[in-house]
This record gives sequence, structure tokens and C-alpha cells, in this order.
Amino acid sequence: MIKIGVIGYGYWGPNLVRNFSETPGIKVESVADLDPKRLELIQNRYPGIKTTTRFQDLIENKEIDAIAVATPVSTHFELGMAALKAGKHLWMEKPMTETSIQARMLVDEAEKRKLVLMVDHTFLYTGAVSRMGDMVKAGELGEILYYDSTRINLGLFQRDVNVISDLAVHDFSILDYLLGEQPIAVSAVGVNHFPGTPENLAYLTLFYNSGIIAHINASWLAPVKVRQILIGGSKNMIIYDDLEPSEKIKIYDKGISFTDDPQQIYEMRVGYRTGDMWAPKLDAAEALSIEGKHFADCIENGKTPLTDGALGLRVIKLIEAATRSMNERGRCVELNGIHMHQGRKVA
Repeated sequence: MIKIGVIGYGYWGPNLVRNFSETPGIKVESVADLDPKRLELIQNRYPGIKTTTRFQDLIENKEIDAIAVATPVSTHFELGMAALKAGKHLWMEKPMTETSIQARMLVDEAEKRKLVLMVDHTFLYTGAVSRMGDMVKAGELGEILYYDSTRINLGLFQRDVNVISDLAVHDFSILDYLLGEQPIAVSAVGVNHFPGTPENLAYLTLFYNSGIIAHINASWLAPVKVRQILIGGSKNMIIYDDLEPSEKIKIYDKGISFTDDPQQIYEMRVGYRTGDMWAPKLDAAEALSIEGKHFADCIENGKTPLTDGALGLRVIKLIEAATRSMNERGRCVELNGIHMHQGRKVA
């Protein structure tokens, strides 16, 4: 039985406690939060879970095997490093840390101590993204041409991170999972409409060596909530709408073709293909539930998590580059190209 302690019971902490409590092989031993009123909620709902206002109580508790950090990102590094140095496996909320230097230090510490470091990029555990990864890996979309994402809503305004770190970060992890390559450059523009607050709206473009281009529209200032991704391939195209209750993925047999005939090329002859649309059946299990089981499996069997510290580090580097570009009004910031893994499914 893996005993876990959760630090932070604010926005996301309750979801972690609920899922960990329902995951076979995991027991939530204790929860820490600075607000006693938040801890009262735990005592009423989960009377068997210990509570404290001191995170040190969890770090120093030798019965706790793993720590989950669900606090503001400015505290992630301090809490994560303390947990690792205490010999505890670590679950980190996204974004992993404020800087790539901090992320690298956590990765190195976890490797040195042979501890599991997992970052909660939840979308990679959804049935929709898992299915898209299978399709890309099997070549069902053909050559990937572009990725276009709209991730907008009204709020939730963050104090310590901008809209890139809050919303676009999901697309960074999804792109990492699906494409198997790292962007070579990023350009971003954004604005903070309210002085003293982080940027609340951003448009980002990512460029890849293979010719793929990815565009992300992220905003806290939209009148409606939209979570939609369009992936264009040479064989098929996908629309992924995370807010759809059932048919989250729709696959379109649509595309274009150019003839090799010199005369027809001169005449700009383009063939348009319009076929069927279908919506595959997806795994309906809650992503956090799948993720919790995966975390337990990695700890018990010494496996590397799908969303490991290395992924968390790559995402932080991309956040830094995009933010740098945004601060310089869209200047294209080049990245070091590093080959990544192909999208793979977690059992």
C-alpha cells in the first residue's frame, strides 16, 4: 500500500484527494493546507485522513511514501525538492516549476535518488488524446500538416502565472505526446489588459523541422468557454472538442491532392477529397483515475511515468521561450531541436 500526502487543498487538491482515495493500492495519509477552513472540509468528508497546516509534517512523516504538490507554482520547487530529499516519490501539478533551472534540479534529484517524479499533465491520460496518439503513430492521418488550438474562457485569472503557463501549457504537452518532435522555434504575442497582472491573452505559433506548424489561441477574456483542437493530416483530419459530452473526437476523411502532371500543375489543378466523418468510441474513464493508477504502478514496478520530469522540463523550456517572445512583441525565439518519443498509450 502506497501512502501519499497531499500538499494544497485549494482548486485542484480536492480532485487529487478524491481520486487517490479511490485508487487501489493508494491510501491518502495526510493533507496539508494553510487554510484551516479548507482542512475542515477534509475532516467532514474523509474523517480517516489526517490534516495539518504544516507541510513539514508530511515531509517528516516516515510512513508517507509519496507527496503530491497542488500549490501555487511559486512554491513548487521548494516543496518538491524537500519531498525528494526526504526520499519520497513526487507528483507535481503543472506547470512543474517557475524556471527550467528549477525543473532540471528536480529531475536530477529524482534520478539520483531513484524516485518517481511525475507531472500532472492530465490531458495525456484522456481517452481522446490517447486515441489521437494511437492514430498518429499508426499513420492514419498521413503526414501531419498543422495543429490549431482554441483554449479560451472568462477567467480564471491567475496571480503568479500568465495565460501561457495556465492554458497553452496543455497544448505543449499534447503536442509533445502526439508529434514525436520538439519545436525548433516559437513566436508569441500577448497582452495584460489590467496593470500589475500577468498576460491574459496570447497567440502562439510553433514551428517544427518536419514542416508542421502549430497555432494556439489562449485567453481568459472570452465570453464563452472553448476547448477545441483541429489537426490536419494528408489522409484524415481531426476535430477534438473537449466540451462535447460524447463525441469528443470527430475524424474527417477530407483533404486535397496535387497532380504530378506538368500541364495540370500549370493549370493549378487541385483535387479535393470529401469522404465520411466518424466519431470513434473512447475510453470514458476519468483521466485522473487513470493517472493515479499509473503513478502507483510506476512506484511499485520502477517504471518511468508517461508524464515524467523530462516532459515537465521540456514544457517549462517552451513556456520560457514563448514568454520571452511575447515580451519582445513576437520575436521568433529559436529552440534546440531534441527528438522526442512517439505518442504512446498508458495501459
